[in-house]
Amino acid sequence: MLYLSDTGCVCSRDETIIGTDMALLPIAKVGNPILRHMAAKVDPRDIRTKELQKFIDDMFETMLDEPGIGLAAPQVSRSIQLVVMGCEGDFPNTVLINPKIVFYGPKQVENWEGCLSVDGLRGKVTRPSVVRVQALDRDGKDLDLEADGLFAVCIQHEMDHLIGKLFVDRMTDMSTLTQLDEFSRYWQKEETPVI
Repeated sequence: MLYLSDTGCVCSRDETIIGTDMALLPIAKVGNPILRHMAAKVDPRDIRTKELQKFIDDMFETMLDEPGIGLAAPQVSRSIQLVVMGCEGDFPNTVLINPKIVFYGPKQVENWEGCLSVDGLRGKVTRPSVVRVQALDRDGKDLDLEADGLFAVCIQHEMDHLIGKLFVDRMTDMSTLTQLDEFSRYWQKEETPVI
């Protein structure tokens, strides 16, 4: 999950969430083996079930409560290929089921990333600035979208959770790994975007 507080984004509760009986889900923390496993594909026949639709709603509610701009199912202890994300003003509420990145743009960008599964830490991660992803949406329909900027970074960060990776695994300079208090004191003034 990417943190919300540093991005200035707000996920709209009305845009995607359709249920009314939502629950907050506990976040799996680094050290929990579920965060290091490949997530299983979702059977397309299960997408429209009441159980999976409620789970999607609960994921959005949990993401908003933290607050964050993205959340992957393994982060709430369910090892399936499902990601939710949204950042009002930057990108819409989005559900990606069984996602696959089919194109990475040539330009790389460096951002500060954090994750609720890795409490209290930030680090610089370099990723492609543009991606094209194919997936199923929450209705089980084919989705093919190109994303750039914050949306592209969020997609890559959340999809990493589906293959057992955390943002710290993508860091090339571990000297930028910092606790939040130290980040605010020494690093936040940099021009590099924070996710």
